Amino acid sequence: MNTPFWPLLALLADGLAHEVQTLAKTLNCKIPQLNAAWQEMPAHIQSLLRQRNGVWQLTKTLALIPENTFNHCARQYGFEPHLLAQTTSTNTILLEQVRHAPIDSPPQIYLAYEQTAGRGRQGKAWQNRIGECLMFSLSWTFQRPQAELGGLALIVAVAISQTLRELGIPAQIKWPNDLMLDNSKLGGILIETVTHQQQTTAVIGIGLNFSIPDQVGTATAILSLLPQAQVSRIFQGILAKLAQFLPRFNQHGLSPFLADYNQLHRDQGRLVHLLTGGRTLAEGTVSGIAPSGALLLQTANGEQSFVNGEISLRPGAAASETQNATQKRCLLLDAGNSKLKWAWVENGCILSYGKAAYYDLQPLIQDWAKQGCGTERIIGCAVCGEARQQQIAAILSQPVLWLPSMPEALGICNHYRNPAEHGADRWFNLIGSRRYTKQACVVVSCGTAVTVDALTDTNHYLGGSILPGFHLMKEALSRRTANLNRPLGKAYAFATTTPNAMASGIMDAVCGAIVLMHERLQQKIGTGKPVDIIITGGGANKVAQALPNTFVLDNRIEIVDNLVLYGLLNWVEYA
Repeated sequence: MNTPFWPLLALLADGLAHEVQTLAKTLNCKIPQLNAAWQEMPAHIQSLLRQRNGVWQLTKTLALIPENTFNHCARQYGFEPHLLAQTTSTNTILLEQVRHAPIDSPPQIYLAYEQTAGRGRQGKAWQNRIGECLMFSLSWTFQRPQAELGGLALIVAVAISQTLRELGIPAQIKWPNDLMLDNSKLGGILIETVTHQQQTTAVIGIGLNFSIPDQVGTATAILSLLPQAQVSRIFQGILAKLAQFLPRFNQHGLSPFLADYNQLHRDQGRLVHLLTGGRTLAEGTVSGIAPSGALLLQTANGEQSFVNGEISLRPGAAASETQNATQKRCLLLDAGNSKLKWAWVENGCILSYGKAAYYDLQPLIQDWAKQGCGTERIIGCAVCGEARQQQIAAILSQPVLWLPSMPEALGICNHYRNPAEHGADRWFNLIGSRRYTKQACVVVSCGTAVTVDALTDTNHYLGGSILPGFHLMKEALSRRTANLNRPLGKAYAFATTTPNAMASGIMDAVCGAIVLMHERLQQKIGTGKPVDIIITGGGANKVAQALPNTFVLDNRIEIVDNLVLYGLLNWVEYA
């Protein structure tokens, strides 16, 4: 390691008192050299040091393992050790080595103190600061084709969760392999493979939050539950489990681990919904895990299985909470300004969706004739005006209960001065957002108008803003400004044509409103708490892509279709 401060920092990382003379002797240097090395430390590390009477001690432990300790532990469990002070990604480095290594090479393990390009599932970046994450990758060769390794990530998650639980940290697993403490993420696993003839070598990347500043985002860390945790002990415990589990998985697959996995599975027996590309794929109650690693979901259409991939899981209500949910068939209506959307619901799950423009409601007529039999209730949210509400009601043979914005519902307190004048769609967007986040959030609807609303983590709706939607802004420019009655171009950071400048100005107005509302809400609830962004409506994808890169990286942004309908579903189930 060529950076002077790394060996010193690794020795101090245990949080214990160290005599400076002993540190200098161990590192074969002089005390002034120790002082010089300490001056090179990052600012968030320098603030941790306490010096008194020739003794140095950090105020908390760090996720750094001394080289000798790491080497001994890795070799104890049959791995060739490689300790990197700084690297791009341990997975990337190890993958490259595996591709060019002989088939009979022993298992390797790479541990990094700092990664500059760490990676997670679905192409997400793994953010870290020195000393705050335990990050390592190991290789293991299986006498199985790649197609039979679908359960590997699950057994790795079991190994880590069991290790942490034995140390007093009640870790859980969110399918397939996220490590959780309730709704807060504790760590992740990334597995990549290289095939040689009939063998498959897996590179298993593991990242655990050891400590994080101010509970960033929806993450949590080991030190928040176990303040004196020693990362070397955690690392050794994980390797010990994997040394047992990996050969067993190679021989028998996932089946021997299913009972342990289901016991650790956070959402076992709970109502969840699965998303792909920001859109709901399915809803139902988790009944278990298949031997292939697929999630088994009990839906209104019976048990279905879902394989891992570009699927995200979001928890719904706990199974015990669904006892009061309606067991009857109902129709939910979202009557917006320009079109009508609807959803058929049974047993708490959305079965199908529909939509139509008001000038042609034939799709609703056909859908009602096909699915209307047995419908017990029709619940709607309308901002379209009385005439269109009557037009909809004339098609349906049962009365529609149109719900207004309310002073309070499902624990959310409405601070709008006159809730009766507050758009019902905005209200049910807020209620629907609670299916996707329990944090403070800015809820954005990109429709005929754009609305930007603020909801605190304590369920207080503070209010929001309304601005013209994309088409209304374009129409205003066309009608009220000379020489601007032309098609829109594309949004650019520095537009150099008038059509592009128009598109850029419209998009900047919407994005600026979102960023401003996020900043206001952050100041309101306190800077240490996360604020999520939930975006719905036809322009949601465009807006999400146009937001500043730093803003997107620093915040969780969720695109949700039909958010009003999810708000209505929440109200029907739990009101």
